[in-house]
Amino acid sequence: MALPKILDDALDTLVVPGFSRIGYLVRAGQFDPLDHNALAGKTVVITGPTSGLGKAAAHQLAAMGADLILVGRSAEKLERTKSELVQSLETQKFHIVVADMGDLDAVRQASRSIIEYAPSLHALVHNAGALLKTREESPQGYETTIATHVLGPHQMTTDLLPLLRSSSGRVITVSSGGMYGATLPNIAGNQSPEMSPVSYDGTRQYAIAKRIQVTLNEMWAVREPQVLFAAMHPGWADTPGVQESLPAFRRLMKPLLRSSEQGADTISWLASRSETIDSGKFWCDRAVRTIHRLSRTRKSDTPEARGALWQWCNERITQ
Repeated sequence: MALPKILDDALDTLVVPGFSRIGYLVRAGQFDPLDHNALAGKTVVITGPTSGLGKAAAHQLAAMGADLILVGRSAEKLERTKSELVQSLETQKFHIVVADMGDLDAVRQASRSIIEYAPSLHALVHNAGALLKTREESPQGYETTIATHVLGPHQMTTDLLPLLRSSSGRVITVSSGGMYGATLPNIAGNQSPEMSPVSYDGTRQYAIAKRIQVTLNEMWAVREPQVLFAAMHPGWADTPGVQESLPAFRRLMKPLLRSSEQGADTISWLASRSETIDSGKFWCDRAVRTIHRLSRTRKSDTPEARGALWQWCNERITQ
């Protein structure tokens, strides 16, 4: 039985109850357990699988039978994660691809490696992220947060479309509830998605990148009907990223933060769900959520801004 919608909506509207451990525990009482046979024989690519949400999702996906392609920056950390998975699940395949998702050249090489290794692809999970205190640039000269969350995933999704189309696959993007406070930049109106060094705020840049992810998720769904696209936010989880980048928030909210496993649940549920769901939606705790809470963000989300964003992304990747 599903949680009554009026209660679910109330939790979401109040933010703290909905995004915290409280919201998860209330809703999870109605969840069916993740099906441990749902992904048997299927290949899933997951980026950023060595800590936090990504590591929790990797273990959950593997427990459901998936063969995993682990994409990350550190070969040592990837090997450690692979070793943990192999020790508990010796019959499955776990393959490592070393790549920084903010480096477009590395992403293209990673995509080629995935295509060479995998004859089919059930799911691509974009989880790798970066929340910086100071402005940095990628090897191609793009602001690192935008490169890692927007351009790298856009490149890899584009590269892997043939595999995804042929297997009616799905793309799952791990966003953040922080995007609710960010407007969609109108690049046609000279609003760059990349903050300048003078005005740089890492938390705000992160929120902008997450807003763009959710918007692109909807746009991909329209352009690629053969592939299922879903974005999600995990609520407030106590991950290494939060510990390192938002220490004050963590100190204040620690008793209410979700575990990484609780935050990752919807990622794994979306990857394994066999029932038909609408493409392009935004999810949290296994339910569709609105992408706008504020009138100013809704007003910024215009066809002109969307069209300019899509063109901007495509101009910066190699297709």
